[in-house]
Amino acid sequence: KNTKPEIAVRSLLHGMGFRFRLHRKDLPGKPDIVLPKHRAAVFVHGCFWHRHKDCKYAYTPKSRVEFWKTKFKENAARDKRDQAALRATGWNVVVVWECELRDLDSLAVRLARDITRRQARKSKLSY
Repeated sequence: KNTKPEIAVRSLLHGMGFRFRLHRKDLPGKPDIVLPKHRAAVFVHGCFWHRHKDCKYAYTPKSRVEFWKTKFKENAARDKRDQAALRATGWNVVVVWECELRDLDSLAVRLARDITRRQARKSKLSY
């Protein structure tokens, strides 16, 4: 909760005009940021803890290797389970990786697209 990357994403979203709630306990995985209007849940994942594929920050420590492998495997399984549960109930799930914060402009474009994606599909269906 309230990590630097999470605060940076919240600040970016707020500056883009999005309004949101934080850490809703009634949703699977307690998403970091919830945008009820868009029915979107945003998870801000640290590359190390959540194993961002092919990211230089997702390294495995040299000591206690088996412990870390188990820990990372459990984290990834929990993430997958929580995101599937949210999608099954109609939520749009967006994952922001910590390393993406290095380019806020492209992250802003992706967030705007991914958060409003569900709304665009709904409006096309209503014609």
